[in-house]
Amino acid sequence: MYKLGAYSRDNQMSDLVCDNYPVLLVMSRFGIALGFGDKSIGQVCEENGVHTGTFLAVVNLLLDEGEPDDYKGDISVSALLGYLHNSHDYFLNFRLPAIRRNLLGAIDCGEKDIAIAILRFFDEYVAEVQKHMRYEETTVFPYVTALLSGVQPAGYSIDIFSKRHDQVESKLTELKNILIKYYPASSSNELNSVLFDIFTCEQDLASHNYIEDYLFVPVIRELEDKIEKTR
Repeated sequence: MYKLGAYSRDNQMSDLVCDNYPVLLVMSRFGIALGFGDKSIGQVCEENGVHTGTFLAVVNLLLDEGEPDDYKGDISVSALLGYLHNSHDYFLNFRLPAIRRNLLGAIDCGEKDIAIAILRFFDEYVAEVQKHMRYEETTVFPYVTALLSGVQPAGYSIDIFSKRHDQVESKLTELKNILIKYYPASSSNELNSVLFDIFTCEQDLASHNYIEDYLFVPVIRELEDKIEKTR
C-alpha cells in the first residue's frame, strides 16, 4: 500500500523503498546503499553523508507530494549537483548502453532494413542525450560551482540554461512507437523486454528533467539573487 502524504526524516527508509521501488534509483544517485535495517530516512542519510532535506525534496517531488516551493528552503545545492551528475553517469554509462545491447539482441540486423534503421535511430538519440548532458557537465555545473564559491561568472545565468533545456526523453517515445507499430519480432519476449526498458527509461529521464526544471533551476536563481545582493 502506498503511503499518503509526503515522507519525512522520521519515516523508515525500508518503508519508503518497499512502497515506491523507483526510489532505488534515487538512492543510488545519492550514494546510499541497501542494508539499512529499520533505520529512519534521516538516520540513513546522515550515516551516508547525504543531505536529508535534499534527498527528501527529490523523493517527494518525484512522488508528486507537494510543490517545489515547499522544499526549496532546505536544499543543499552541492548535494543536488552531485545527484544530477550521478544521474548523468547512470544514463550515459549504464542505462542507455544496456538498452542498446538488449535492442541489438532483440532485432535481426542482418535481414530487415527497418532493424538497421531502428538501431541508427537509437544511436542518434543517444548522441543527442550525450550532447545535452555534456553541456550541463561542462557549462552549467561549473557555473553553479562558481556560484557556490561566491563568484558569479559574467555572461551566463541559469535562465540561459532554462530556456534551452529540452526534453531529451521525447525521441524515446518515437522509438517506442516504431517498435510497437512496425517491427514484427520473431521473439516477442526479447522485444517486449526491451520495450519495457525503454518505457521505464523514458519515465526516468522525464523525472530527471522535472527535478532540473522545477527544483534545480529555482534554487540556483535564488543563489544568483543572494550573490547579486551582496555586490
